[in-house]
Amino acid sequence: MFATINWATLLEEQAAKLKDKTFLYVVYQDRFVSYADMDMNANRIANYLLKLGVKPGDGIATLMNNSSEFLDIFFGIQKIGMYVNTVNTSLRGDQLSYTIDNSDTKYLVVDYDLIDIYKSIADKTTKLERVIVNTLEAPEGFKVPNGMFDLKDAYHRNISTTKPEMRFDENSILMLMYTSGTTGLPKGVVMRYNKNIIDRLKMIASIILTPNSIYYTALQLFHGNALYITVTSSLIEGCTVALSKRFSAGRFWEEIVKSKATIFNTIGAIIPILMKQPESPYEKSHQVVRILSAGCPAALWVPFEKRFNVKIWEAYAAIDGTGFIANFGDGPKGSIGKPMNSIIRLVDDKGIDVPAGVTGELLFKVDPNKKSSVEYYKNPNASGEKTKGEWEYTGDLMYQDEQGYIYFVGRSTDSMRRRGENVSAYDVEQAILKHPSVLEAAVYAIPSEMTEDDIMASVKLVEGNKLSGKELWDFLQNKLAKFAIPRYIRMVDDFPRTETFRIKKGELKSTGVTNDTFDAEA
Repeated sequence: MFATINWATLLEEQAAKLKDKTFLYVVYQDRFVSYADMDMNANRIANYLLKLGVKPGDGIATLMNNSSEFLDIFFGIQKIGMYVNTVNTSLRGDQLSYTIDNSDTKYLVVDYDLIDIYKSIADKTTKLERVIVNTLEAPEGFKVPNGMFDLKDAYHRNISTTKPEMRFDENSILMLMYTSGTTGLPKGVVMRYNKNIIDRLKMIASIILTPNSIYYTALQLFHGNALYITVTSSLIEGCTVALSKRFSAGRFWEEIVKSKATIFNTIGAIIPILMKQPESPYEKSHQVVRILSAGCPAALWVPFEKRFNVKIWEAYAAIDGTGFIANFGDGPKGSIGKPMNSIIRLVDDKGIDVPAGVTGELLFKVDPNKKSSVEYYKNPNASGEKTKGEWEYTGDLMYQDEQGYIYFVGRSTDSMRRRGENVSAYDVEQAILKHPSVLEAAVYAIPSEMTEDDIMASVKLVEGNKLSGKELWDFLQNKLAKFAIPRYIRMVDDFPRTETFRIKKGELKSTGVTNDTFDAEA
């Protein structure tokens, strides 16, 4: 028996206790999976993989969108001491091949409808020995390509549902979750069997959930928000996960009602999207009491609560960090709250602490018994840069009020310098979003003909609305300081983005000023 619990051992404990209680409701299939069945399916996966020749310490990558099979694999590999690399399905080209190849995984499970994406980088992932295709949702007549295996075989009646006997090192790697890599190649955050996030989530689960909760998510399982906060917290508390295939603004409240959800997670980008949807008969007939948000725009906090009749709780954490800050309804609206079991500092670019009301980078104090709170796979330099001495550097800019509540300002990489002044991309984006015709905005620096930066905004409009760059520029004149108003404004149909809805500003910067871009100085 392991001294440290992992997801598979936790599932086993809950399956033995809760048996036929629903663990997973697959919303898009209207299908229920009990705790006992989830554990048996995990055993099936473990035994199937053993038949393919896997060994403890081997790695398996998942190129999969949301499904019950994703979780079967996630739990199943932990029964036999493997590690999983949960690959972001929005990656393409070099980022995708790097994420798979860098992880040293020998096996890949890919959804049937993502095979062509895998094939496009197959020649750069030569460490893979077996490719398994998830055909459980494939149309009738679908053929698995030659040389690949069919995941459907894992659910055949000749595959045992009994947990295999297997011993392996507790210090071995359990999971790699690569950062989004919006500004460079992703970095693999390591979790080990004896060093994972479950214990840290027990307190959160006890605060936000009860055994009767139904926790809905439309976010992707390959990311920490859905896998850690929704799935793991639900597993800890013994309640139900309602899993959507993907986020859809048009179907969102309908799925909330259908699943009888009592709580859901959201991220900052989703809040304005939902606010600018036409009214739905479902948005007031749900059973949701509260939502857990990450990055709710302060200006939309109260309007969102009033329109949808919910209470917003705000939390801050990162997959490559150890600290936690939360506002569980006990802090000012717009604040991410106060640190929980964490010691923090806010420092300027010289490492000097800043006073209340002044923006600085957020640092968390690291346990002195640990050399580093963060481990990146095969990247000791990145691990060292993340943790310096006894402090973990987050790269996020915050300020603290006199009462100790923390407010998010933006990423340090989003800070721009124009006309001798520092400009926060986040602040400019929030000003742009105040225009009723704007659905989303991304603000970033581009090279200036002079020195420092010029500011550019790419803007996506609410469907059916019209707005010119000049009209938006005029709108901003009394919303921002003159030096913070973007010189360049471009209207776009959509943004390059990750599956966690983060806009890839690096790609926008590479595109630069186009012929259809408004230039205030032209």
